[in-house]
Formats: sequence, C-alpha cells, structure tokens
Amino acid sequence: MILASRPNGTRDGELVVVSNDHGHAVAIPNVARTLQALLDDWQRLEPEAIAVARALEAGQADGAFVIDAATRWLAPLPRAHGFADGSAYINHIVLVRKARGAEPPPGLETDPLVYQGTSDPFLAPTDPIPLEDEAFGCDFESEVAVITGDVPQGTSAEQAARHVRLVMLLNDVSLRNLIPPELAKGFGFFVSKPQSALSPFAVTPDELGDAWCNGRVHLPLRTVLNGELFGDPHAGPEMHFSFFELIAHCARTRPLGAGTIVGSGTVSNVDRLRGSSCIVERRMLEILDGGEPTTPFLKHGDHVMIEMLKDGRSLFGSIDQRVVKYDRPA
Repeated sequence: MILASRPNGTRDGELVVVSNDHGHAVAIPNVARTLQALLDDWQRLEPEAIAVARALEAGQADGAFVIDAATRWLAPLPRAHGFADGSAYINHIVLVRKARGAEPPPGLETDPLVYQGTSDPFLAPTDPIPLEDEAFGCDFESEVAVITGDVPQGTSAEQAARHVRLVMLLNDVSLRNLIPPELAKGFGFFVSKPQSALSPFAVTPDELGDAWCNGRVHLPLRTVLNGELFGDPHAGPEMHFSFFELIAHCARTRPLGAGTIVGSGTVSNVDRLRGSSCIVERRMLEILDGGEPTTPFLKHGDHVMIEMLKDGRSLFGSIDQRVVKYDRPA
C-alpha cells in the first residue's frame, strides 16, 4: 500500500491511497482523514485502507483522481510526534568526523548514533530549502526512513520488525559550518539541523518485495545535484545497524508513539565509484586526495533531487528541492 498526504488547507493534509503506478489516488476520509489517524489505529484501520487500495488498482475506487505534474503533496506526515535520526553507515561517520577533525566515537560498531531532530513541520517534497546565509554551509543528506507504530519501551530488535509501518525517503538538511561550535557546547544538534524534507509517498514494507530484508532497503539511493548524478550508493549492505536495531536503541528507555520517524542516516558506501549522499563526504575525499575541498556547499538556486528506483520505477516519488534565500520576518 502506498500512502500520501495532499494539501487541503489544514496542517496535516488529507490522507490518500496511491496506485502502484503512481498514476491515480483516492482520499479515504471514511477510513482515516490523516496519516496520523491511520497510524493511531493501524490494527483496525489498515485492512480497510488495503481494501480501498485494491479497489483503486481494479479501477473501482469512487472519487479517484489522476496524479499529474500539477498535483502537489505535503510530507506524508507533515508534523510527527518524534523524529530520531540515526547514523547507521560507518563510512559516513568516519568521513564526517575527519572533516571536522574529530575521532570516531567509542563503540562505533556496537552502539548506534542517534539524535532527536526537528519533527514539526517537515518540508514537503517540492518545498524550497530556506537558507538565510550561504556561509552556514548548507548540505543535503539523502536517507531512507521508516514510520513506526506504537513501540513499547524495551522493545528488542527482533520485536521491532512488527512495529515498522511505512518506509520513505528523507533529506536531512544540515548546516555544516554551524555544527562544530554547536557540538563543542556538549549538548548536541539544534540550530545546525533545520527542517528536513520527506518523499511524497510512504509505502508499506511489502511494496518493496525482496528489497526489504532484515530491516534494510537493498536498493541504490540516487542524488542528483544541479542535473548531474552526485551519488547512488547502495542503501542495504553497508547499513551497519538495521532499522530494527535503531528502533530498539531509541526505545531502550522510552516508548515511541505511533508516527515516530526513524532515519537511517546518510547512505554511504566505501566504494567511491558509487559517489556520495552528501556534500561533506565528497569534500573530505577531495581533501584526502588533493589536500583541499573543491565542491562548495549549497548555494541559493541549487537544485537537489533524491529518489530510489526499483525496476525503473521511482518507489517513493522524488524529493525535488531548490535552495532559496530566506529573509527573516520584519
């Protein structure tokens, strides 16, 4: 089942079911008006939503509409109760730490890195990235993410599988030049991690087929910057901590409410030929090769597109954003 939220004048939008070919959709107010409402009562309402999805595929869904270039989407969850972003790709951790002159953390391979990010609101997939000052060092971070149901405190990785409801893509925007002084305070990210964007479509794991295996999505994640392929690292094999392990880590001392988003962290491969999913990685590799970085951070007007293909089909739709100048309110 493929789900999305379209604008309807409210903060949370209107929940719709999307056809497998992304050509049609239908609102399901008689099942749930918003994605959060569906997640809150998933066990009871999921079968009803699936029935609508099947009717849509059969061309029998009342009120179905055509998806075209003019169709606009919100983030699937425009505002979430929680957003925990992991860093499950060790190659990314090592390179980014080198970039800011820091050592890899103790327990690199045994204890997941997670920070609590901004969850209200998420940017829509085609919303601009508002950047006040280019000197902040704006960077994209292309990731996979899951949305959970209610996760009890103390849930194990083995138990976590039953709590994954949906899978989607995430652009975790980072302001690289604000990160070192903020982390030096010893209190974690905040101003250096502004709003993130989500893909238009969130899908149930069964839609991924054999690409969903052991709590990982085994497909390349493509990032295109200003019309040129920036990277397509594979999201599966080098994800050191699975989503199940990340969820278990997040729920170690607290429950997670239905609608919690858990990010994979920037997808990264050791093989340089696959490129990168963020600018800071490429800059670090340029330093290692030539002594200085040559790829600039994002500037006003830059265009970033993130998507994941399976058999030539864009599974989650595209995150398609342009960086714009943000002016503070008077």
